[in-house]
Amino acid sequence: MIHWLRSIFVKQARAYPRVRQRITMASEEYAAIYAIGDVHGCVNELLSLEKKIIADGLRIDGPKLIVMLGDYIDRGPSSAAVIEHLLTPLPQDYSRVCLAGNHDQMFLDFLQKPSARSPWLTLGGDETLASYGVYLDDVREHPLASQLRALVPQEHVDFLRLLPVMLRIDRYCFVHAGVDPSAPIDEQTDEVLTTSRPHEFDWTSYNGRLTVVHGHTPVPEVTVIGPRINLDIKVYESGRLAALRIQDGKLTVIFSD
Repeated sequence: MIHWLRSIFVKQARAYPRVRQRITMASEEYAAIYAIGDVHGCVNELLSLEKKIIADGLRIDGPKLIVMLGDYIDRGPSSAAVIEHLLTPLPQDYSRVCLAGNHDQMFLDFLQKPSARSPWLTLGGDETLASYGVYLDDVREHPLASQLRALVPQEHVDFLRLLPVMLRIDRYCFVHAGVDPSAPIDEQTDEVLTTSRPHEFDWTSYNGRLTVVHGHTPVPEVTVIGPRINLDIKVYESGRLAALRIQDGKLTVIFSD
């Protein structure tokens, strides 16, 4: 079932090619980088983890960067609150870059063509709609498109629409899903960066210098496999959200409470 649903969205991606922004930053801009895995509507875990990151960074002189790896919505109960929080500024000395995930793009696609029969609804979309006060039971009395226009802030839509799809800093490449190790990093498609799975590719021949930090594919614990670091520990079921601190070439994992 999941493979069938994913094939639908892959076909849509190929039919409507998108080119989201790619960002490159200099490593000397930041004293530490914190990458956070898939949030999936779990705002309490995000706030807990962010609080620990801010406290951790107090001992580090200089600017700090928080990189969000995408999938801010679906499955968890508080998707709207997650996006609203990500629109608020961080304390002084902290910056945030939010990357696009496949669930974020699914929501945008749904907003363009809302349907009570959308496959996205079975992948956590119904929880996202509920977080905005949009309920499918009301569609006869209140058409779905009208509910969405009235209840989903345009600021949230613009936030999702403008998310970049890749961030490169020194030897680290931050994306939502991963990369195709057989293709040059500058030729990666939005589809690969947001929807691919590591097992789809042969990583044994990878000779790139970049370490890929990603989420998207749930794992029981943060995993480091060769040049890949996976931070998606299924927060909506595990109750834990993971972050990776990169400082002076050292890696440290931090968890929400």
